[in-house]
Amino acid sequence: MTPAGPPRRGRLPLRLRRSPVAWDRQRPTWREARPALIADALKRAQARPSGNWYVVGASRDLRADRSVARTVQGHEVVLWRDRRGTLVAGPGVCPHLGAPLRDSPVRCGTLVCHWHGLALDGAPFAGWEPWPAHDDGVLLWVRLDEVGGEEPTDLPTVPVRPDPRHTLVAVYTGSGRCEPEDVVANRLDPWHGAWFHPYSFVDLTVVDTPRPPDGRTGADAFVVDVSFKVAGRLVVPVRAEFTAPGPRTVVMRITDGEGEGSVVETHATPLGSDATGIPRTAVVEAVVATSERPGFALTRRAGPLLAPLVRHAAGRLWRDDLAYAERRWSLRSSGRFPG
Repeated sequence: MTPAGPPRRGRLPLRLRRSPVAWDRQRPTWREARPALIADALKRAQARPSGNWYVVGASRDLRADRSVARTVQGHEVVLWRDRRGTLVAGPGVCPHLGAPLRDSPVRCGTLVCHWHGLALDGAPFAGWEPWPAHDDGVLLWVRLDEVGGEEPTDLPTVPVRPDPRHTLVAVYTGSGRCEPEDVVANRLDPWHGAWFHPYSFVDLTVVDTPRPPDGRTGADAFVVDVSFKVAGRLVVPVRAEFTAPGPRTVVMRITDGEGEGSVVETHATPLGSDATGIPRTAVVEAVVATSERPGFALTRRAGPLLAPLVRHAAGRLWRDDLAYAERRWSLRSSGRFPG
C-alpha cells in the first residue's frame, strides 16, 4: 500500500469527529488482517537476536532499601541496588539453605538473607554468582544465557526513546496464560484496534504493512493512522509505526501528530509454567510520552499523579489484549489455530 497523508497537527491536539461511524458500521478489517502477513512479521521478529536479555520490571519499582523478585522461565531472580546505586541481579535462592532472597532486606547496598544472615554485596560469594543486569532509566533488564541460548551481548538493545528530560514515563505490568509469541502477535495485528478497543481507538486505518529486509520498498513496520478517543466525539489523531526489534519486543512510535516521538514499548517475558503446565508470560509496557507543546512541561511535572492514570488505561487495554493472547495460545496448543 502507499501511505496516505499523515494527520495534520493544529494549534490544539483535540479534533471533533464530524461524521462518526457506529462500531458495527465501521469498515471490516478482516480481509486486510491476513494471517500469513501477521505470521511472517512474527517469524522475522522471532529470528532477531535478543542477546539473552529479558525485561523484568520498571526502574522506579526498585528502591535503595529493598530488593524485588522476578521469575524468568522458572528461574528465580532477585534484584537490588548496591552501595553506589548500581543494579545487581542474580539467583533468588540463597546458596546456604535455599532461602527465598526476595524476602531479604537490603542494608547499605548489601542484601542480607533473613534466614541466617548471609550477606551479598553483588560480588560472587559462597556459590552465589551475579547475572548481568542493566537499568536503562525506564526498565530493568537481566541477562540469562541459560534461558536464552543465544550469543550473549554486553547490553540489551534498548529502543530509541525521546529525550528523558522532556518525557512522561509510566510502566504497566501484567501477566497472562500464554507464551511471549502470543503477546507479540497481538501487537503485530493493528487491525483489531478499533474493533476490539472501541473505548480507546476510532477511525483506524493501516496505511502500510511490513516488508521483509530484501523487499524493494518500505520498511519492516506497520504504519497506522488512528485517533485516540478522549470523550464523546473528541479525539486525538496520530500516525504511528509498529516495529518488532527483537523476539519479545514490539515498539509503537508516534511519527506524526500530537506527541510525535512518543513511544510505547511492549516487552514479553516468559515466566514459566503454572501448576497445571500452562505457560505464563509477563507483559511489561513502558509509555514514554513527549510533546513540543509548552503546556507539556506542566504535564511532565505532574508525572507522579498522571502515571497511575496512564497505567490504568494500559491495564484496560491489556485486559482485552491478554484475552486475545491467551485465546491464541489455547488454539495453538490444541492444534486449532486457523492462522
